[in-house]
Amino acid sequence: MIETVKAVLELEDGTVYEGKSFGSRKACAGEVVFNTAMTGYPESLTDPSYKGQILVTTYPLAGNYGVPPTTAVADGLERYVESERIHPEAIVCQDYSFRYSHWLAERSLADWLEAENVAGIYGIDTRALTKRLREKGSMLGRITVEGCTPTDFDDPNSRNLVAEASCTKVITYGSGDKTVVLVDCGVKNNIIRSLVRRGVNVVRVPWNYDFSTIDYDGLFISNGPGDPAMAEQTVANIRKSLGGDRPVCGICMGNQLLAKAAGATTYKLKYGHRSHNQPVRQVGTNRCFITSQNHGFAVDGSTLPDDWEPLFVNMNDNTNEGIRHRTKPFFSAQFHPEACGGPLDTDFIFDDFVKLL
Repeated sequence: MIETVKAVLELEDGTVYEGKSFGSRKACAGEVVFNTAMTGYPESLTDPSYKGQILVTTYPLAGNYGVPPTTAVADGLERYVESERIHPEAIVCQDYSFRYSHWLAERSLADWLEAENVAGIYGIDTRALTKRLREKGSMLGRITVEGCTPTDFDDPNSRNLVAEASCTKVITYGSGDKTVVLVDCGVKNNIIRSLVRRGVNVVRVPWNYDFSTIDYDGLFISNGPGDPAMAEQTVANIRKSLGGDRPVCGICMGNQLLAKAAGATTYKLKYGHRSHNQPVRQVGTNRCFITSQNHGFAVDGSTLPDDWEPLFVNMNDNTNEGIRHRTKPFFSAQFHPEACGGPLDTDFIFDDFVKLL
């Protein structure tokens, strides 16, 4: 018989959800957000954009296919996950499968969480929880496990999460005639894989690195966690690059930072976009795509300067999903064309960028 321990998720509005603990038996706190994807918990848990958050999975089952090897490395990158560690403070699901089955699995989700000191709760009515977050917006929350001392609520967006998620030194990947500087704001491995696969030399630099000292052919700005207003040093460096003509592309946080460098503003969404099924339309066309997304902030398209224009728009709520310069090779996407997990409808964005180099 499996031994279970009571665990409680409390929201800042006083709502309490009782469940059971799996993974590390610890108290923690963060911003409670939900993801509507049906698969991909290893990729989501290792996505740095979830740093400081308590991740609620709306799909009712988690753990059924275990966890792939997290130490397998190819070309200097973890092969099956999106970074070297788990970034959310905790994961919340309706039902946890203690038995897993997958040809690639090497351990259970619970064992992985425990090894990395990350909490998990199951037995929560995630449908009711998600409805509350949709009505009230993303809220702060805290998890208390029986026998542990409760912790205070904590707002991760009050910190510079980009600085916390970024690398601390310059790292090079791949080889080729063209060099791309990748500003690491909390980059997913598959962004690097997608660039290397297209035959370019990728130079990954920290979030506040002055890349003007590097001889490069194109600039790529990665995804990342938190409020883009905290990354002013990155914005200042990007702004300097916009004075030239070398191609620039941004993904997710990169879309927001490129927009800020151009002179636009950003704002916090009520509950964000976190799923594998967000529909977007390319502006000026009838081309629509299903996209993978993970962000809590967005670009205010109405504040774009005259020499910039929207590139994509969200078909659910009409929020901005990308921008481009009218005459220069600068563009970005709010969604994740590299997906992992999710649909690959938009991975042509990497092709478009590389062709400009």
